[in-house]
Amino acid sequence: MRRRSFLALAGACAAALASPAAAQEGLRVHEPWSRATPGGAKVAAGYLAVENRGSAPDRLLGGASEIAGRVEIHETVTEGGVSRMRPLEGLPVPPGGRVELRPGGLHLMFMDLKRPLKEGERFRATLRFERAGAVPVEFAVRGIGAGGHRHGH
Repeated sequence: MRRRSFLALAGACAAALASPAAAQEGLRVHEPWSRATPGGAKVAAGYLAVENRGSAPDRLLGGASEIAGRVEIHETVTEGGVSRMRPLEGLPVPPGGRVELRPGGLHLMFMDLKRPLKEGERFRATLRFERAGAVPVEFAVRGIGAGGHRHGH
C-alpha cells in the first residue's frame, strides 16, 4: 500500500514539474511597453525583455491581446540601406539567457488594432511560449516618440 502511495505521489510531482505553471517559474518578463498610436492605425509594436532563469530552453511563439486581432513576433532587418520588418516563427530564449525586444530590432507586432493606444493607459496581453505556455503581461503605453528603457531601468 505504501509503495502505491509513493508511486502516485512521485507521478503527481513529475506531472507538476512538467506543467506550464512550473515552466513559467523560470521565465521573467521585464518592462513590457508600447507606443501611443495615431487614430486609424492598424498596427502597434510591443517591446519587453524575457529572462529565462530555468535550466531548459524555451521559445516565444507569439501571443494574443485584447487590443489586437493577432500578435506576431517580428524583426527589423536592414539590407542595402532599407529597413524592413519580417515575421519570425518563434524566438528562442536560452536557459540562463535574456532576449530583448526593442525599437529597431526584435519586437511584437499587434496587428489589426481594435482601437488607438493612448499614452498613459495599460493593456493586457498573453505571451505564448513553447514550454511555459500562456504568460499574462500588462503593457504600459508611452508617448508616440518614446525610446527604449525609462530612466535607466
